[in-house]
Amino acid sequence: MGRVRTKTVKKTSRQVIEKYYSRMTLDFHTNKKVLEEVSILPSKRLRNKVAGFSTHLMRRIQRGPVRGISLKLQEEERERRMDFVPDSTAPPASPTPAATAPSS
Repeated sequence: MGRVRTKTVKKTSRQVIEKYYSRMTLDFHTNKKVLEEVSILPSKRLRNKVAGFSTHLMRRIQRGPVRGISLKLQEEERERRMDFVPDSTAPPASPTPAATAPSS
């Protein structure tokens, strides 16, 4: 079985990603150094847990929108999808072979 991440780790990771998205990467060690600079975490163990979950979230963000994280990039993408208007409503229906075949 896996380990459960605490609410503190998840909440802190989301806040750090929202504020410092441009500085966060897909590398754990880089994220660890960024966290050391920008946040006040009481222990090395907690910092490492937050850095690990932040790295996990950054990978998920690459694949698509992540619930609980509001980024300018995600909001723009969502607006683009909402404003998209297709050229035609549906492709023209072509007659099926069964409909055109003469009945015997």
